[in-house]
Order: sequence, then C-alpha cells, then structure tokens
Amino acid sequence: MEQYFSIQNLIWLFPIVFIFHDFEEIIMVEGFMKKHSARIRDNLPPKVARRVLEQFSMSTAQFSVAVLVIFVFVSSSTYTASQYISHSPLGNIHFFVVMMIVFFVHIFTHLFQAIYLRVMTPGVVTSIFLVLPYSSLVLFSLLKYGYITWHTIWLCIPFSFLIIPVVLSAHWIGKKVI
Repeated sequence: MEQYFSIQNLIWLFPIVFIFHDFEEIIMVEGFMKKHSARIRDNLPPKVARRVLEQFSMSTAQFSVAVLVIFVFVSSSTYTASQYISHSPLGNIHFFVVMMIVFFVHIFTHLFQAIYLRVMTPGVVTSIFLVLPYSSLVLFSLLKYGYITWHTIWLCIPFSFLIIPVVLSAHWIGKKVI
C-alpha cells in the first residue's frame, strides 16, 4: 500500500512541478527576450535566431495562455496515469510517460540555451533543481515498481515528438487570444 501512495503522490506532483517551472519562465521570458534578443541574433544562425525570436517574442499574458494550453495536456496525462495506477478502465500510463520524457528532455534545452548564450535563461534554475530530480525520480519509480518497462519508455520516445506541434500551437494560441 505504501508503494501505491508514493507512486500516486509522485504522479500528482507533475502539474505542481510543471507550474513551478513554468512560473519561472512566465516571470522571466518577456524581459529576457527584450534584454537578450540581440545576443540571440548574434549567437545563433540567422534562420534559427529568427524562429526563436518569433516563437518567444510574446507578452507575459500571451506566454501564460500558452502555458495554460500545455497545462491541460500535463493534467490530462496525470489523471490518466493516476487512473492506470488505480487499475481504472480510464487509465493509461503511456500518455504520462510521453509527457514525462518531454519534461525531462526539456531540461537540456534550458541548459543548452544557458551555456550557449552564456546567460541565465528563463527556466534554467527550476530545470536543474526541480525538474531534473523530479522527472528522474518518477521514471525510476515507475520502472522500479513495474508500472512501466524500458520497452515502454522506448515505445513512448517517438510519440514525444508529437508534443512539439502542441507546444508550437500553444504559443500560436497565446499570441492570437491576447
């Protein structure tokens, strides 16, 4: 029973950890883009710089809407994973594993940006001190207690790429709504 509750708690922490991480991004992104757009333009290949600037040049309110859209997916995956652990017919662990893989890989985008641009980028602090330990612990625990296997992870990796259009659409929605 202890294992059940600890896994359930870890799963339900996902939306909370996601929001803490995204609060850091929400608070910092608009000011960061205003202050460092020249650095981005100077340090990245022109085509990449243009895409980054287009994608992230948004107000705090617009970025918050984008985060809300992604939060719906995070929350849905959390619910279905919780149901899976509870052996409910609505349960599905795969969606959660896909989202957790994306969350884990997302850490390295923040680290790469910070190292490449040589500046504190939005999200890098919580990526290192919150997202990395949390996502590692969740995946390890799901493996340890037999809720997933390495085969599950390998099966979910290709589906993780399907989240990219979701994120891009979320940013587009944020810009259109506000």
